[in-house]
Formats: sequence, C-alpha cells, structure tokens
Amino acid sequence: MARLKGKTAVITGAADGIGHAISEAMAREGAHVVISDIADAQGEAFAAELRAAGHKADYVHCDVSQEADIAKAIETAVSKTGRLDVMVNNAAIAIGGMPVHEMTDEQWHRLIAVNLTSVFRGCKYALPHMIAQKSGSIINMASAQGHIGLDGWTAYAGAKGAVMAMTRQMAVEFGPLNIRVNSISPGTINTPMNDKLIKEIGGNLAKAWVKMHPLGRIGEPSEVAEAAVYLASDAAGFTTGIDLRVDGGLVVAPRYVPDLL
Repeated sequence: MARLKGKTAVITGAADGIGHAISEAMAREGAHVVISDIADAQGEAFAAELRAAGHKADYVHCDVSQEADIAKAIETAVSKTGRLDVMVNNAAIAIGGMPVHEMTDEQWHRLIAVNLTSVFRGCKYALPHMIAQKSGSIINMASAQGHIGLDGWTAYAGAKGAVMAMTRQMAVEFGPLNIRVNSISPGTINTPMNDKLIKEIGGNLAKAWVKMHPLGRIGEPSEVAEAAVYLASDAAGFTTGIDLRVDGGLVVAPRYVPDLL
C-alpha cells in the first residue's frame, strides 16, 4: 500500500517506541520521513535501515525542549522535499509517580518543556508551510491519562490534557485552510519509556497495567502507528479536532487495582 505516497512527514521522539513505529509505518506507506530525536546513533541507524529497505528517510538531531532544534528539523524536511504534509508531535518524557506536592519546580518545568511546549513549537514551525500549501495534517500525542485520573501523575495528565485542548482549538482555527489537527491518546504501550517506569517504580506495576485495560493486555507501538497513518492519510480527509483513543478500553472502563501497586 502507499497511503502516504508523495507526502513528507516529521516525527519527533522517533528513535524508539511509538515514534519509531510511526516513522516506520509512514515510510512503508510511501512518505519521506524525517526522524528526529536526541539519541543520535540510534536515530541515524534507524534512518539508514529504512533507506536500505527502499524507503525515504533522514535523521536530524532534535531536543524538543530547544526551539532551534524543532525549527531545524522542520526546515530540514522542507529543504529536502519542498513541502511538509505531516507533523507528528510525539516526543515525551514520564515524570511522575509522586503526589503533586512532592514534585519539584525543576521536574515540572522539564515535563512541560518536553510534553507541552514542544507541541506548541512543532505546530508553530509546521503551520507556515502548511498554510502556504493549503494542506497538512498535524498529529499531537496525548494520553489516556488526559482523560482519567491515576495517582501520582497530575503534571503529566495536565500536560496531555492541554495538548488535547490545543488540538481542538487549532482544528477550528486552521480548518478553513485545509489543515487538519488531531490527537492520539494511547493507553499503556510496550515502550522503552514504560519499561523504565517498571524498573523505577517496581512492585506489580506491569500486572496492574494489564488489569487496567479491558482488553487484558497493554498495547504495541505498531497499533498506535496505524492510527497515525490513518490520520495522516487522505482517508481521514474529513477528520479533524478529534482525540483518537488507542487505549484497549482503558478510558471507558478504567480498572484501577490499588492492591497490585
């Protein structure tokens, strides 16, 4: 299939996890993907892998907490292909697992810089190109935690809730210019970030995650990637302002099991 043939896509936080899966899926569907991350060796190797498989891919270093890096990633894509069709603001970090009154200002500002301000900047630098083209799809990564409560994750949930609110606003504002803006809210996904949380928090966290999802398992990055491909494709041409939950039913029937945590 070639659902994204001829399109150019920038994906942040793309060296591993969900961003990696989105980049791979979009490249497979014909897009020229610009992979951005801070894990340079991993990102360069991934881009080379995609090129070796016959796909179009480039890697650019991008610390999303730095405005200049986000601007550079987008300019790299436009300079190579002459256009920007898809912007995936995916990069995020997990800081939490403690009551909000125990979170330091440093932790708060770091989380907001990576999980929220980076989304603002990704949109800020992508939109002028999409406005000029009178077309584009922006996909912002939110979270099931923007919909439901979970002890210890107030700041993370706040940032993701703000991402969804910004997404809706931009969908209304830029819809008349044929620019679609949507978000995706994953449930718990099998990623290196979540593996790290299991090691840090310990206990029965992995078992609790499984029980919290009505489908009885956590998700795979490829399942989120398929949602992103759909939102980026012409098949979603009349879809804007939504939050697409890829969460195994977590939001509609949260199964919080404190005895396992």
